[in-house]
Amino acid sequence: MAPRLCSISVVARRLLGGPGPRAGDVTAAAAARFYSKDNEGSWFRSLFVHKVDPRKDAHSTLLSKKETSNLYKIQFHNVKPEYLDAYNSLTEAVLPKLHLDEDYPCSLVGNWNTWYGEQDQAVHLWRFSGGYPALMDCMNKLKNNKEYLEFRRERSQMLLSRRNQLLLEFSFWNEPQPRLGPNIYELRTYKLKPGTMIEWGNNWARAIKYRQENQEAVGGFFSQIGELYVVHHLWAYKDLQSREETRNAAWRKRGWDENVYYTVPLVRHMESRIMIPLKISPLQ
Repeated sequence: MAPRLCSISVVARRLLGGPGPRAGDVTAAAAARFYSKDNEGSWFRSLFVHKVDPRKDAHSTLLSKKETSNLYKIQFHNVKPEYLDAYNSLTEAVLPKLHLDEDYPCSLVGNWNTWYGEQDQAVHLWRFSGGYPALMDCMNKLKNNKEYLEFRRERSQMLLSRRNQLLLEFSFWNEPQPRLGPNIYELRTYKLKPGTMIEWGNNWARAIKYRQENQEAVGGFFSQIGELYVVHHLWAYKDLQSREETRNAAWRKRGWDENVYYTVPLVRHMESRIMIPLKISPLQ
């Protein structure tokens, strides 16, 4: 073991600019003890670490649309299987009233049942025109809306669980607009490694052009409140066969493979839902 310690101390002194080792040199012995087998690699790598300059803007500011102040809310409701039809009927009777009431600065973007993916599930996407102030305005008004409070009470008896997120839209995606059907919708959800949102956005800003020829790109969002570093991409297709053909066509375009190559390492988990619009959904 002694020869290895001596050789390490020599390397250490040369890197640190000190004189060569001498017999009985206490400093060399201490250095040798420090640069053990476990610490040697990490210490050597630390010499070449690049410091990251702190950002002056949050990634939400860098990636979201500047010309609008829209905030989105996505809701996932897991319904008791025996209540799914009753849940849909209740939802279709109440939610359009909020959508059409000009006193509420919110609007429905889309409403779906999950077809493939988590079963007996409803997904709702809302837009709040005016950002967080609009969200708070709606919440305060709904506290005094007796019909909505009764709706929530009745709905709660039909649910197994529910969760939501507040989202911003990527600046390079289309803003979701009502469309005629019939269509199926795919919600692809990506949970990213923390710190990778900017890199994800930079790659997709270049890649989205490969997925717009058939007007399948509906909207792209990233989470602000709820589970963080989550991205949702919403796509529309005529049917499952159309989805297959459209996705295969993207792989034949030069550059699409590069986007996949650079973004896959950023992902911790991904999920795909195929969804069917409810009758009230502006996205049909």
